Amino acid sequence: MPIRNIAVGHYHEATQPDALRAALAEFISTLIFVFAGEGSGMAFSKLTDGASNTPAGLIAAAIAHAFALFVAVSVGANISGGHVNPAVTFGAFIGGNITLLRGILYWIAQLLGSTVACLLLKFATGGLVSSDSSLPFLLFFFG
Repeated sequence: MPIRNIAVGHYHEATQPDALRAALAEFISTLIFVFAGEGSGMAFSKLTDGASNTPAGLIAAAIAHAFALFVAVSVGANISGGHVNPAVTFGAFIGGNITLLRGILYWIAQLLGSTVACLLLKFATGGLVSSDSSLPFLLFFFG
């Protein structure tokens, strides 16, 4: 892999409308992924009285995360590439597909999106504790 493809970018890139629109797409898609995936795990745990670690609970969490990831990537695919995951953004930077400054914008948007999703879940559920069934999936995607 030639190192010449890696670019830092210019500081004016952070204020360009297309870069800000792409960062907003990453924020929204990550928010959707975390809210839908983790929210479904919390709902399954609440509905089944804590049976989220059973095989059925793990399958339900996997399917919920798969659908949430499909929707999240579909939302951002044409605008930002639909990274949703900071590791994917890092790979795109190393591969020379995005600049470092755009990657930093994406990382900030992704981390803020997941934080806002968790705060929304806390507010929407009245402080319900997160389930353990979706933890392996979140560690896989954000760990």
